[in-house]
Amino acid sequence: MTSLDARPQSYRASIFRGPGKVDVVDLPYPACGDDEVIVRNVMTGVCGSDIFAWQKHGPTSRIWIDEEFGHESVSEVVELGRNVQGLKIGDRVFVNTDKAFRDKRRVSAAGGFSSYLRIPQCEVGYSLLPLGNDLPLRSSVLFEPFVIATRGVKQLAPQPGDHAVVFGAGIIGMASAIMLKWYGCEKVMVVDLSDFRLENAAGLGFATCNPARENLRDKAKNIFGGSPGYPAEKCGARLYVDAVGVASVIDDFAALAPRDGSLTLVGVHKQPVALDLAQVAFNNWHIHGCGSHSTEEMWPEILDMMRSGRFDLASLITHEYPLEQIEDALEQAGRADEAQKVCITLPA
Repeated sequence: MTSLDARPQSYRASIFRGPGKVDVVDLPYPACGDDEVIVRNVMTGVCGSDIFAWQKHGPTSRIWIDEEFGHESVSEVVELGRNVQGLKIGDRVFVNTDKAFRDKRRVSAAGGFSSYLRIPQCEVGYSLLPLGNDLPLRSSVLFEPFVIATRGVKQLAPQPGDHAVVFGAGIIGMASAIMLKWYGCEKVMVVDLSDFRLENAAGLGFATCNPARENLRDKAKNIFGGSPGYPAEKCGARLYVDAVGVASVIDDFAALAPRDGSLTLVGVHKQPVALDLAQVAFNNWHIHGCGSHSTEEMWPEILDMMRSGRFDLASLITHEYPLEQIEDALEQAGRADEAQKVCITLPA
């Protein structure tokens, strides 16, 4: 445990007040019980759910008015209960938000935009996942987006030599493209309307397409070749990730996917979309949700990728803000033509 003298009396906490309004306030520093851990959030990424709540709000964001929020954090252990094993002061960890608080309501509202968190009934490898202090902070802060992306990618069961198309060059799309390469895909193309984000994708070695000014079908066939399909020839990419959640992506999948093509839906569609079921039947397409693998199950694989050094993960972070500028950070994160991943640094 830390000494009593080292404990602050209060901490800075972000409180969501509704669209366009966040207050940063002082809250009492939490007490640490025998089975508990206190962590300090060091850096937290702005998630799409945070942006949605900031712009519109709604229950699908799972962010609640007048409560703390944020969940994409790298944290460090500052206080340990006497019964907690497997951690030491200073260890960097990920707060496994859907397990750490035994409260599904806090999945997206874990308090990542606050300086300190109390982890009740702490179980190492379940409540808190050690990240290792060897990983650069600007890599490990991307752990949670890679969880979402990896969960979707694993639904596709990529094989060495596969070709893939990722719709969306936001952080989930980019993480999906990276994991597809990590699992052995030979060629991966990222599709987006933002040239800013596509430049980052190209910098990481991915083929790119902006369908606002390029013919997606022609470019896909040029990159991947052709492959049999119904009612006509398709492109040679078998695997597809929808990291956007708009109807045009489903239309593009239907235009590109060959026989035995496979699509995973990681972006959340807010409206129903049309899909020709005759094509599903005759092309034997496989359409998946966003996966069911647990965070702790994927944790070692994601850390292996991060430690490999194959990918310049830090390049995905385009902006950092101090906590006191959280409203500016949320505003910037919603500008797809200027930002990819926006992060907030937390005060001690």
